[in-house]
Amino acid sequence: MRLTVRTDYAFRMLLYLAVHPDRLCTIKEIAKAYHISEPHLMKITHQLSQLAWIETIRGKGGGMKLAKKPEEICLAEVIKTVEPDFHLVECFSSDNTCNIGAYCGLTGIMQEALDAFIACFAQYSLADILKSGTPPSDESLEKIVNFMK
Repeated sequence: MRLTVRTDYAFRMLLYLAVHPDRLCTIKEIAKAYHISEPHLMKITHQLSQLAWIETIRGKGGGMKLAKKPEEICLAEVIKTVEPDFHLVECFSSDNTCNIGAYCGLTGIMQEALDAFIACFAQYSLADILKSGTPPSDESLEKIVNFMK
């Protein structure tokens, strides 16, 4: 199973906001911290805001913050709301044109695997992936991002 970049960025954004609960964060600073394009993060911000995972404040001095406590943000729910679909194979699609569906057991196996994948994430919240300690500096985040490239 594979998650899209959209979900990866959503998790990064939520984690960044959880690390900085005492202030509003901006798209610009999150984009800079992760070396992600601001327009891409704007789309994710809009979606997370509409889904009530984050709260946004417009205008000068505005920004965003978590709308819920990290313990209340289930990772599986984030995935299910952010991912565009879980069409792992054609038979999951509504416009399925496979003509051997009546003889194929792949759909059931793939659904079982998908259910297990989601069930694993359902056991964890944002708080579970948020390690305690001092938030990383911009400099240390830069080193981490460069290492991951």
